[in-house]
Amino acid sequence: MPPPTAYDRGMTIAVPFPTTQPPGYHVFDDEPAFDPARHLQLEMPAERVMLTELGYTAEQIRTKATDFAVSSPFRVLSDEGAAVMLDTCRRLRAFHRQAGTRIEQVTRGGCYRSPFLRAVCTSPHVSEHLSQVYGVACAPHPMPLHLGHLNFEPSDLGASVDKWHHDTLPLDYVMMVTDPATLQGGEFEWFRGTKDDAAALAARGETPPRERVEQPEFPAAGYVIALHGDMVVHRAAALHAEGERITMVNGYVGIDTSRDDQSRSADLISVDDPELLWAEWARFAAWRSAGRLQSVIDDIAFGADAETSAQALEHAIADAQLAADQMRQGAPSAIQHYE
Repeated sequence: MPPPTAYDRGMTIAVPFPTTQPPGYHVFDDEPAFDPARHLQLEMPAERVMLTELGYTAEQIRTKATDFAVSSPFRVLSDEGAAVMLDTCRRLRAFHRQAGTRIEQVTRGGCYRSPFLRAVCTSPHVSEHLSQVYGVACAPHPMPLHLGHLNFEPSDLGASVDKWHHDTLPLDYVMMVTDPATLQGGEFEWFRGTKDDAAALAARGETPPRERVEQPEFPAAGYVIALHGDMVVHRAAALHAEGERITMVNGYVGIDTSRDDQSRSADLISVDDPELLWAEWARFAAWRSAGRLQSVIDDIAFGADAETSAQALEHAIADAQLAADQMRQGAPSAIQHYE
């Protein structure tokens, strides 16, 4: 494995990246070493859209990680960084699999193979920058399967690259890895509405109408759009001509564990390698409950009665208990989406 990064040593961290290598995941040993001075070019987005602008109420937002919804495209990688990222993702395509009925070709777990991808996805420079964009302190997602997720163009030219959906994790960004100028179609799109609005449309056999769909333009490879992924309905549209289309999605969590989990980890059972999934999921759920248990230690006061104390403990371990229950229940019948 590569030497520990600042992320691993405790800067902007939730759960340290594993120090052992999972079976069958061989490390690329011939990549350029990540250098933030050369490979990053962090810029702020020109626009930040808030959840209230999509129609969410204050009560719906109150327990979520942040009131931020989606940004305009902004730069994360330099030209040199984008070139290395493209080479890395092309190598990782060999490990692709299908993500249920939603998307044909994805590669997950790439950070166990590529030191460069891992360094970008766990970079404290990027985490601190994203914290400013999200408006809340964040850290790379505790489940490395959510770090450096890669989407590739489908084999069917008429199929959407990815269907209308909201993400299985709270916060993320979508990076254009290939040059968008080389593509006809394949646009990233987001819905100016709520999840309930999208569900109501789907129940009628409809998808978001064009007048409520935003289609931001990525200026070049290495640019990203930041998302409150659990709350913003989005997709990647179909290509109109054959072309290489690669995007990288990197996941984050707000470090305040008192907020909602906002994850659908059970959806991953039918997608991800079991050698990785169960242990990663257990660590994530344990981190959530550990933070809430620490709040009980810090905050519960003398005079609390038996019921109040019991409820505080039950609330603290609820995420771990839910994870255990879902692990035993197995995969849901289908991965959620709105088509």
